[in-house]
Amino acid sequence: MTTINDKIILLVGLMGSGKTSVGKRLSKKLNLPFVDGDREVEKAAGLSLIDILKCFGLEEYRAGEARVMKRLLQGAPCVLASGGGSFVAPQTREYARKNAITIWLKADLDVLYHRTAGRQHRPFLKGNDTELKNKLETYINEEYPYYSEADIIVETKEEQVDITVDRVINAINNFLAQEHK
Repeated sequence: MTTINDKIILLVGLMGSGKTSVGKRLSKKLNLPFVDGDREVEKAAGLSLIDILKCFGLEEYRAGEARVMKRLLQGAPCVLASGGGSFVAPQTREYARKNAITIWLKADLDVLYHRTAGRQHRPFLKGNDTELKNKLETYINEEYPYYSEADIIVETKEEQVDITVDRVINAINNFLAQEHK
């Protein structure tokens, strides 16, 4: 019987949905390593995300991200926080279906905006407040249909991270219980 520690736990969602903060605490509670997909892309390229985009463009960035996600999704059990758009790639979704329990940390526009406004390290969200909201809305419209293919959907709210982590653990346990019926 599959247990919560036997598989990769893949967190997907938009920037600001809580993948990193939830992922780090989830990994501690589950006694699994935490892996940040964006940091792994940076390590593989030897460049920051911003520099990868500047030097190679979005298409090559996404291709490199897909290669890194393929490697990570064939690895040992861990809590893996994906890059915001990585789950859009068909290959990544296919490897995730085979090798991971996927959890969409779903956040509404207001939560995403509140969590990302003023954060300069997010290369996909540069601009003033109106531009930021418009970009987030575009990402919601374009990427939420892909995220909806995740095994589990957990709404993230303005709540303490540990509360969200507990809700994620409950959702995983319920998912595994249903899977074994």
